[in-house]
Amino acid sequence: MQTHGVTTPFGRRPMTLAMLASQFKTAEIEPEISVDKWKLFRFLCEARERIGVSDRALAVLNALLSFYPKPELSEEHGLVVFPSNAQLSLRTHGMAPTTLRRHLATLVDAGLIIRNDSPNGKRYARKGRGGAIEQAFGFSVAPLVARASEITALAAEAEADRQELRVVRERLSLCRRDVAKLIETAIEEGAPGDWTAVFESYHALCSSIPRHPTIVDMAPILDELELLREEIVNRLEILVNARNMGVNDRHIGGHIQNSNPESISDLEPAFETKQGAKSERERRHHGDLPKNFPLGMVLQACPQIADYGPGGSVSSWRDLMTAAVVVRSMLGVSPSAYEQACEILGPENAATIVACILERGGHINSAGGYLRDLARRAEKGEFSLGPMLMALMRANAPGERKAG
Repeated sequence: MQTHGVTTPFGRRPMTLAMLASQFKTAEIEPEISVDKWKLFRFLCEARERIGVSDRALAVLNALLSFYPKPELSEEHGLVVFPSNAQLSLRTHGMAPTTLRRHLATLVDAGLIIRNDSPNGKRYARKGRGGAIEQAFGFSVAPLVARASEITALAAEAEADRQELRVVRERLSLCRRDVAKLIETAIEEGAPGDWTAVFESYHALCSSIPRHPTIVDMAPILDELELLREEIVNRLEILVNARNMGVNDRHIGGHIQNSNPESISDLEPAFETKQGAKSERERRHHGDLPKNFPLGMVLQACPQIADYGPGGSVSSWRDLMTAAVVVRSMLGVSPSAYEQACEILGPENAATIVACILERGGHINSAGGYLRDLARRAEKGEFSLGPMLMALMRANAPGERKAG
């Protein structure tokens, strides 16, 4: 039976107070205590960041535990394993000897194993007359038994943190989606306000999310985004209420107007353009053309278009339209298709769509046919530029180009 006592490392390896503390702790193990080695190892894997060991070091510990003959660690069967480095290398899929030694030292420093070195530094066991092991030299896994409850608690804390992180990630993702779509709606509906500034605030918050964020990183960003969402919702609620009041006023006014038998609108003939067609000037005057998105938003969604602007940059709508003509020709879009889009959507929005097509690259087979189709759908009220622009904007946001 293995007896407890202080043991020092072989050769030049120094003895430390941490090693001594680990040995003192193992002396407190009750003889009847046993621990499922693989269950404990799973807990250790879950808590590895809190304990401060790498996955490679745990791979070495896994190999060490595989040499323990029983499924449960207990004093009754001894707590020392004594495989050679060659055997450990085989069970760690050919890990190099220097790497193996480094990870063994990490496990010792982390207080997960103890070196129980022989006088000559070799690992072996000495058996008695009955064949039972009387003394073994190698690595003691007694610290795992001594720290079993601690490791289990750390694993539970780590799992709780991961669950909390998952919830915060989901809330952040939903809030980002909400804010992006609400800004899109506000611009599409012509809500009063500086929506370029609102979008810039949104983008700045999204850009501040680290590539591998923690709860501490995300919590303040989530708070800011939720406040921004609440502000946008309040503005849109005011707009909805104002429009509802306007509809009610027009409804009442319509009844009063229809009650007048000599209404001018009833007596004078109506003049309609043939087949309901309107010129671009007429559509602009009546507000039928889709509203332009802020230029900064377009450039954020479609950064590649700037390379084709005057001097390799775009600083105005004129620059964007100039770049769109260059890109239009490069993509093989015919002048007639582009002119049709300009007539239906307006030159600014047509240029924006060309920038979107450029950004999507190889996803579109026929840029000209695609542009004509979008123009026809827009003429029927079946296409809105907002979702396309916002999708590209989210795709180009730093937080989306991961991790996930």
